[in-house]
Amino acid sequence: MRAWVFGDDLNTDLLAPGRYMKFGVEEIANHCLESLAPAFAASVRPGDIVVAGRNFGVGSSREQAVEVLRYLGVACVVAVSYSGLYYRNGFNLGLPLLVCADAPLVADGAQLTLDLDAARLQEPAAGRTLQCEPVPAHLIAMVRDGGLVPHLQKRLARGDIAAQNALKNTVQKAAAP
Repeated sequence: MRAWVFGDDLNTDLLAPGRYMKFGVEEIANHCLESLAPAFAASVRPGDIVVAGRNFGVGSSREQAVEVLRYLGVACVVAVSYSGLYYRNGFNLGLPLLVCADAPLVADGAQLTLDLDAARLQEPAAGRTLQCEPVPAHLIAMVRDGGLVPHLQKRLARGDIAAQNALKNTVQKAAAP
């Protein structure tokens, strides 16, 4: 897994530029991070990891800023901190986000190994292991199921009453003006 390293305050307009929002995720993804790393969208590979500083995902609440990273195959984002909306959107859409104070130690292009369950990154060439903040088990389960909606559908199929109520509330909120 290759590390794509960025700095602080990487905003949603850099991830999903507003001028492309009228198009589908495929087109928006072609322009992901183009103003910072013009080759990113064409060069990122499934399983790669985006590493950043503080306040990742600041800006609008556009879900496309998460969707483009998933569409491009990014396995995980590791950052010092996230905007609250981006953090919630990430897990809701099935993109794992790790909070790691030591994220700035990772070099761009470094090869990483991710252990999501242990919230740990290894950078073998540097002989370094970065311990991130633990991710609650229910969020890891939600990511593995593909996000909130697939996770609730899976729980509904098992007859989970709490999931039925959660899905009902989600649908009601989505339908509200």
